[in-house]
Amino acid sequence: MSSSPFDPPAYRHDGEPIGNIADAYSGRLTPDLAVTTYRNIHRLFPSRTIAAGGPVRALPEAPVGFDDLRFCAQGAGALAIYAEPQTYDLYDYLALNSVTGFIVLHRGRVVHETYQRGNGPDTRWMSMSVAKSVTSTLAGVAIAEGAIAEGLSARVTDYVPALAGSAYAGVTLRDLLMMASGVGWNETYTDPASDRRALLDAQIDQRAGGAMAVMSALPGVAEPGARHNYSTGETQILAEVVRRAVGRPLAEYLSDTIWRPFGMERDATWWLESADGIEIGGSGIGATLRDVARFGQFMLEGGCIGGRSILPEGWIAQATRPTRLAGGETLEYGFMWWTGWTDASRRDRAYSARGIHGQYIYVNPTRQLVIAQHAAAPKPLGRMVIEPMALFDAVAARLSD
Repeated sequence: MSSSPFDPPAYRHDGEPIGNIADAYSGRLTPDLAVTTYRNIHRLFPSRTIAAGGPVRALPEAPVGFDDLRFCAQGAGALAIYAEPQTYDLYDYLALNSVTGFIVLHRGRVVHETYQRGNGPDTRWMSMSVAKSVTSTLAGVAIAEGAIAEGLSARVTDYVPALAGSAYAGVTLRDLLMMASGVGWNETYTDPASDRRALLDAQIDQRAGGAMAVMSALPGVAEPGARHNYSTGETQILAEVVRRAVGRPLAEYLSDTIWRPFGMERDATWWLESADGIEIGGSGIGATLRDVARFGQFMLEGGCIGGRSILPEGWIAQATRPTRLAGGETLEYGFMWWTGWTDASRRDRAYSARGIHGQYIYVNPTRQLVIAQHAAAPKPLGRMVIEPMALFDAVAARLSD
């Protein structure tokens, strides 16, 4: 596996100008610079290859016209309080939400695919927190293979010695996957003083062990399993757990277990904490839109490769449906997958991987539907003009026959 510096074959977007990662998290990239940065993220940090190879999984085309698709939506996130619901079409959505790539698979066939801003099927695009759902899936593979013999009850500190004596003592793998460790964390991307930015600073410093130094200093604020608190840092701990359990880099493990066997078409890249170090579990995968959609199809098909699931029995149901906190409260969050948040998506048991600036993998098992989206929203959160799930629900309804 190649690592820092990433040295891929010729890439169409090589040589384009890029910004810096702190400006991306602060929402201070101009639109054109954001686009060229997000399709060249392997130049921001040392990266390791997620190698493709072998037979490519075909994505047959069965086009469906969405020109007449109309749906009613309110603003997404912070913008929801400023506008009454409006009627939109697909073209409004692509333009107003700064979408650079959008693909819809229905029963494994491409019914719609579009690229904007110079992107194409060969363009690798940043995942941001979509990577969290990939890392959590690798934890499931490691459990199924016996590398994490204790399963969900595994103690985090047994696999990550750097956290011994920290607030993570007593935290289980299940707690970690639910982001319910009880350890304090501030995820505010745009606040330079937040814990999330401290973790980013450790990544920028490129010091081996820097991320775990940040995590080991955090305070405990609740009993493990009792309170959900979204934390990118916990995904980095999960990366450490999986890396130590399987004894291989995560990019290599992903390549060997899913990327090549399921038939991904192109190599992808994954950021590293330091040169030749561990992958960043919560962000930094650069992959093509079609391969991101194929990952969604892998989930839709129950994690099956070669006629058998490579995940533990019942894993996808646990990972993608609401979970339960220690006190009995239902948590509308799975194992680093987001459960549906509209009535229609809940009925269909749809779920998604989500990344800041507008990245999505949406999976709807009832409708046999996968949607993947790349976007370059101007701020990490709160600047999607149209709520994405409103469009996803409308597409699901159109393809319900």
